[in-house]
Amino acid sequence: MAKVAVGLEVLAKDINLQKQFMGNVALLCHNASIDSSCHHASYVFKSIFGHRFKKLFGPQHGFSTDAQDNMIETDHSIHPYFNIPIYSLYSETRVPTDEMLEGIDHFFVDLQDIGCRMYTYVYTLTLLLEKCATKDIEVIILDRPNPINGNTLEGNILDTEFASFIGRHPMPVRHGLTIGELGLLHQKLWARAAANVRVIHMKAWEREMYFTDTGLPWALPSPNIARAESCLVFPSTVMFEGTHLSEGRGTTQPLEIVGYPKIEPFSLFSNHLEKTISNSGLKGFAIRPILFLPTFHKFKDEVCGGFQIHVTDRETFQPWRTGQLLLRELFCHMEADFKWLEPPYEYIHHLEPIDILNGTHRLRHWVEKRGTLEELEAMEQLEAYKEQQRSIALY
Repeated sequence: MAKVAVGLEVLAKDINLQKQFMGNVALLCHNASIDSSCHHASYVFKSIFGHRFKKLFGPQHGFSTDAQDNMIETDHSIHPYFNIPIYSLYSETRVPTDEMLEGIDHFFVDLQDIGCRMYTYVYTLTLLLEKCATKDIEVIILDRPNPINGNTLEGNILDTEFASFIGRHPMPVRHGLTIGELGLLHQKLWARAAANVRVIHMKAWEREMYFTDTGLPWALPSPNIARAESCLVFPSTVMFEGTHLSEGRGTTQPLEIVGYPKIEPFSLFSNHLEKTISNSGLKGFAIRPILFLPTFHKFKDEVCGGFQIHVTDRETFQPWRTGQLLLRELFCHMEADFKWLEPPYEYIHHLEPIDILNGTHRLRHWVEKRGTLEELEAMEQLEAYKEQQRSIALY
């Protein structure tokens, strides 16, 4: 199978394509904005556009991708080598201001998404599209792989009453789109005004691919997604951010493990979880009882008992169902020790953080009443979204 060429590399190798962008250029990117030789997009842009490369922008976690967790904002700065401004779009603003956009003709976006609705980079893109619809600025999305494939969908559709910066649009948890396709779907369904937008397609990417099939190097797109494999477990564990349990931040396996100081994982697994998982019919993974010691974040320097999710068959693994099942069982087992995280979350004070993450209050109620897996699956309702996905598919 041929190595995939991301949009950045397609642009870098096509001089005729480069000549279509004759004005001043800005670039929204982060740590994972690299080509197959690990050259960062900022260096590639400087070599292509020279003095016309005017501004850099960074999403949540910063241009350098070093800021932990949500509600940790990053400052604007000056690039120490290129001597051009770096504007943070996770600062006092999520939307580029008129001043930030002044003098820009072509705004490129090169961000590695992870294929899950709760990941914010796609919303930085759609906010940018909405802003540039009011400007004479072309937005060019340099496409990148969906690391957990472009076919598989899973999870409930977000209820827009629970919209936030970790879920702006009505799509499922595992959305099955590249970032370029998501930009096009935004324009087709959710944008109030059309932006001047185009996507520079990847070469050799196929919808059934996972990131490890692409032949591309992995660079972490956010501080706690250090491995491409973490992307597939993320839809299982991200909702634990809405609880007092640790989701593994402060360890070397963040968002692949969950736990709490009062959990004794070995007896819980042997006496209950193992049988529950077996009876659930869920496949493609193994749950391993572990002890871990976070060095920062929740339960810093406290030993936690918990579980690691190991993917054994990525084709049959259903991360959203698996995570909801584990959340339900820990809620029931921990009783009074289990607590939902209290607001604010992502600067929203009037909604429960778990409901913001889930895009509905119905899943919290399902956990609390120990609902069935049949009831969980009934919440998906994906047929209309499948048609929407097909209508803009680029690959």
